[in-house]
Amino acid sequence: MRYLLLIATDDASGHQLPPDEEAAIMAEYQAFTDDLQAAGAMLGGERLHPSSTATTVRVRDGEALITDGPFAETKEHLGGYYMIEAADLDAAVAWAAKIPGARFGSVEVRPVWG
Repeated sequence: MRYLLLIATDDASGHQLPPDEEAAIMAEYQAFTDDLQAAGAMLGGERLHPSSTATTVRVRDGEALITDGPFAETKEHLGGYYMIEAADLDAAVAWAAKIPGARFGSVEVRPVWG
């Protein structure tokens, strides 16, 4: 079954890291991605720009309303995702727990309609 692992972190915290710490975390993400690929579980994934670069679109009464920024005011924002193949929810949760961002943010595990 396919699962989407949605990585949420505090936008501000990632931009306050010294370059060497950010490089170390990115190396951890690369190692995690390599592990997913080696296991045949990786279907896709990307890092996202900060939520301050977002544009939100809502259609009300047939009119598109465009707003700069994320759709909700929250401390944590979507920073990236992985689409994986896993046998079941337990396996997907095990992968999610290995994502570096889970240590300082959260990872939402969502099954994908198939």
